[in-house]
Amino acid sequence: MTSPLDASRLGALRGRSLLLTQDWSTHDLDTLLALAARLEALDRAGRSTAFLGDQLAYALFFDNSTRTKSAWAGAAARLGMQPVIVDGSSTQVAHGETAAETGAMLGMNAHALGVRHDLILGEGNRFMRDVKQGIDDYLAATGDRRVVPLVNLQCDVDHPTQTLADLLWLRERLGDLAGKKIAVSWAYSPSYAKPLSVPQGLVTLLTRFGAHVTLAQPEGYRLMDEPMAWAAANAAASGGSFCAVASMDEAFAGAHAVYPKSWGPWDLMQERVEANRAGDRPLIADIERRALDRNAGHRDWICDERRLALTNDALYLHCLPADIGAEVSSGVMERFRMDVAREANKKVYVIMALLAAAKVEDLAARLVA
Repeated sequence: MTSPLDASRLGALRGRSLLLTQDWSTHDLDTLLALAARLEALDRAGRSTAFLGDQLAYALFFDNSTRTKSAWAGAAARLGMQPVIVDGSSTQVAHGETAAETGAMLGMNAHALGVRHDLILGEGNRFMRDVKQGIDDYLAATGDRRVVPLVNLQCDVDHPTQTLADLLWLRERLGDLAGKKIAVSWAYSPSYAKPLSVPQGLVTLLTRFGAHVTLAQPEGYRLMDEPMAWAAANAAASGGSFCAVASMDEAFAGAHAVYPKSWGPWDLMQERVEANRAGDRPLIADIERRALDRNAGHRDWICDERRLALTNDALYLHCLPADIGAEVSSGVMERFRMDVAREANKKVYVIMALLAAAKVEDLAARLVA
């Protein structure tokens, strides 16, 4: 069997964008994760990985971010690139510029592009695909041979750099996930109606690797149909399992890892789609208020010491920021404070791996030079 960092396996990732983990084979995801681990080891050893000097790494954010902005900038800088992060509201999209036009305008100068567009169901991932098409059409029309990958930094369907970072951390702490029980659970939040993409991405990805994934959600907090179908199919193919339950306790029982995370109620997330299309900001604010009122009916959905005692000495994970006292008790968060920070830092190396694999020629040789 070839090494994950064999030139042929790395070569298969050349020029690739990442829009959904489901778009990539399990074989290619393993290669990417091995590359991320190798780049982390080089970085921690003080080895230079500035393979892409004098190149621009552009990132466009239509939603708030701390960790992903930091990870994008850190990854680009370690590769020798110049990171530029721009608020999506400062673009011309709101004034009628199409996603393809945005891609052409950014792609004519950028050497890589990251995009976060996660709040509106049915829009984010489609926007990214149109942006990528705009980039590719511009490069083809001008005979430009640059490789300009697009990285999904969170959309309405998936948050692939986050879930791959989670998978790296789980493997570091638990080893092979085959046979391990992992709980992905809704948890109470008083802050805002959060996107569905993190739990969707987790159940889609972790079932690829033989894990027994249990999704817990109160009534009315369903996820999109397609990721749920992918999770079931992935579990069947990998020898794992996937089920959805309405009890946080049931999901936590015997789990090796738990990931309690809030997301918005399904019907109100659908309402927000229509309100966004109409540009009705007062209605969007009202939907947000009603979502938080709905959340408040499930204040008992919290990851606390009692629930952790139901697990198999489980590892606690979160994409951060966690609502302390709501999603997770202060005691649990304090116990796992450095763990979740280390989990978050894995995203730097996932993004590095995506950009390096897509863009660096003779990468296998560069890794050992």
